[in-house]
Amino acid sequence: MSKIFKMGIIGLGCRGYSICKDVLVKMPQNVKVVALCDKYEDRIEKARELLDDKNVYTSTDYKKLLKEADVDCVYISCDWEMHAPIAIEAMKQGVAVACEVGGAYTLQECFDLVSTYEQTKTPIMFMENCCFDKIETTVENMVKDGLFGEIVYCSGAYGHDLREEVTNGTANRHYRERNYMQRCCENYPTHELGPIAKILGINKGNRMVSLFSVASKSAGMDEYIRQGKKADAHLKVGDFKQGDVVITNITCENGELITLKLDTSLPRSYHREFAVAGTKGRYTALFNEVFLDGDNEWKKSKPLSDYPQYVPDFWSPEEEKRIKDSGHGGMDCIEFEVFFKVLREGAEMPVDVYDMASWMSITPLSEESIREGKLVQIPDFTNGKYKTRG
Repeated sequence: MSKIFKMGIIGLGCRGYSICKDVLVKMPQNVKVVALCDKYEDRIEKARELLDDKNVYTSTDYKKLLKEADVDCVYISCDWEMHAPIAIEAMKQGVAVACEVGGAYTLQECFDLVSTYEQTKTPIMFMENCCFDKIETTVENMVKDGLFGEIVYCSGAYGHDLREEVTNGTANRHYRERNYMQRCCENYPTHELGPIAKILGINKGNRMVSLFSVASKSAGMDEYIRQGKKADAHLKVGDFKQGDVVITNITCENGELITLKLDTSLPRSYHREFAVAGTKGRYTALFNEVFLDGDNEWKKSKPLSDYPQYVPDFWSPEEEKRIKDSGHGGMDCIEFEVFFKVLREGAEMPVDVYDMASWMSITPLSEESIREGKLVQIPDFTNGKYKTRG
């Protein structure tokens, strides 16, 4: 009989609760949630109601959970500030980690994540679900097959109107509010960067070398408050430091250029604006357009759906139907199934600690670049191993 992993969940806000409800409780063949942790008791009680076994271990202290609860692994989905400290403590306790995404606060915590993993060898996966989405993984297969030739440029965005979420952060006990008030940076880089890094072989034969970030003024949140929209009573015009649009250009050792855009404080529809351009063609998600060398420039290019042979097996019609209700159209389910499969096999995590550290480092590095108005070097968190990692 295959092993059923005993999992603890640390952080039961919107994301942690939804993963518990839509993914983990639907995977009895892989996991049993046996421990719950949040600094708010009501969140613990709400999550407990999702479980068949209500007699689970609970605590408001993650360190107690890691020491006292009988868990094989933990899913970390709390405020951004605590992702790295909790992941480090879990690895020290020999508890495997599935860590939710977000930017780092310092470069040191990125180095600490890597050094702790290298000392303990405790499995850790960075749960960047966009690395498993249908569009990005299909395009990744097209790149691997050489359809776009040599890749030169990739871009992406976190384009999401978060004004209501940010300005109600105190009422909803959400960490984004204080981040937008206190920092100006590329605060959420990994949705767009993760799939691009996989395509470009970052940390496996290639690496990010430097970045330069610029930020617009902060006006979107102020206008939202002026309009009298529902917002925390203490907020006033001028409270927010985060620029409405942040552009980050990243150079890679193999010569590629990456552009990231954070656009979360202005009216807009959601889009990640994923694009890949090479010497033989390109894909542009904004237009769902595949354009190949030899196509007529003035005619409509083909949609991605015209290339079904590149769709991964885990996005087959049968699989898509099975997972469609399990979070973000199914990609949440896929990433957790991958996590448990790899954990069971003892194999290398597909989004590992080196990916985690390098992608998260973009946040403090962009903060420095914006503040100082200068090009910033990106450390090699593999310490040279990227050259031979396959």
